[in-house]
Amino acid sequence: MCIAIPGKISKILSENQAEVDFGGVFREVNLDLLGGTSEINIGDYVLVHVGYVISVITEEEARLTTEAFEEILAANEE
Repeated sequence: MCIAIPGKISKILSENQAEVDFGGVFREVNLDLLGGTSEINIGDYVLVHVGYVISVITEEEARLTTEAFEEILAANEE
């Protein structure tokens, strides 16, 4: 099973690299699977798997996915 984490593009670093904000944690990601920066804009929400952006998603999809992860973590703490 694979897990992709939603985040928000905060900076374009190069033709195939961007910085993504994962709720205050910033990481560099690779854009090659989407065709580079021509397919991405600052402020876009994306799904990231092992350092690669695999999809552009809506803000709503990002919010719902983040909420689902938070529910799973909360259930594990109980």
